[in-house]
Amino acid sequence: MKVTEYFKEEGKTHISFEVLPPLKGGSMKAIFDTLDPLMEFKPPFVDVTYHREEYIYKKRPSGYYEKTAIRKRPGTVGICASIMHRYKIDAVPHLICGGFTKEDTENALIDLNFLGIQNVLALRGDARKFDGRFIAEDGGHEYAIDLVKQIDGMNKGNYLDTYIVDGSKTDFCIGVAGYPEKHFECPNFDLDLEYLKAKIDAGADYIVTQMFFDNEKYFQFVDKCRAIGIDVPIVPGLKPITKKGQLRSLPRLFYVNLPLPLIKELEKNKDDKEAFREVGIEWCIQQSKELKAKGAPCLHYYTMGDTKTIKKICSEVF
Repeated sequence: MKVTEYFKEEGKTHISFEVLPPLKGGSMKAIFDTLDPLMEFKPPFVDVTYHREEYIYKKRPSGYYEKTAIRKRPGTVGICASIMHRYKIDAVPHLICGGFTKEDTENALIDLNFLGIQNVLALRGDARKFDGRFIAEDGGHEYAIDLVKQIDGMNKGNYLDTYIVDGSKTDFCIGVAGYPEKHFECPNFDLDLEYLKAKIDAGADYIVTQMFFDNEKYFQFVDKCRAIGIDVPIVPGLKPITKKGQLRSLPRLFYVNLPLPLIKELEKNKDDKEAFREVGIEWCIQQSKELKAKGAPCLHYYTMGDTKTIKKICSEVF
């Protein structure tokens, strides 16, 4: 079932979770251990992230180092199939531009279609660790909008091979990312909204936001989207702060602001790990309750493998 079909249920706020594939060499047990305790909340779908390749340097017998590309977290497509089989819910694989040619993307979409997966989240993806900026794959997409256009094209039966006539039409529901506090690379907020609208106009069906810690940022973002003609569902993305180091790492890695009242309350408990964690959890609970009360179509939790915390929050909200 398409994600957007769930959002049509009048007056209902759904719940969804995002999981990371295990590190290479890991097993599905890590995914099941994360999701099994959360199934009581009846999520209609679960997102599975995709991570582009990274470079490592392997020392050769000659003493020289060879630059080698590896994928640290492979398996997104297989994990989605396993989730659907085990839990009888929908899975939403993330598709990224980084590390993929257009042909790689087309083949991945064909595999997903054969598996009966109807939803994808189209993202540009992050820069590799040592690149400093995003560098597209040769023959790949530089921007998420181009990825959206390719997926939408396949929904219309258009393939890269121009010799294919009357190609089978896929039927993917396409999600894209939105940034209530602006994408860090965009010069200003209004331009960022224009880029987002262009992705919707290109065929995207819904938006999932970057995490935020001030609900007013989300409400303002929704209002501004509606004002420029973006009328698709906008799903808020949520993550609790549970560790002291996240006070600096989350703003640095995800380019989000932390509200002053939250910082002050966390700072009061910085020497007590459990109290610090409880402050972060309670903040997320209150965020969730307000978003639900004001009619958000779904609350999307970034689990980061922390099932215990996410379950505690959901138990208070749903």
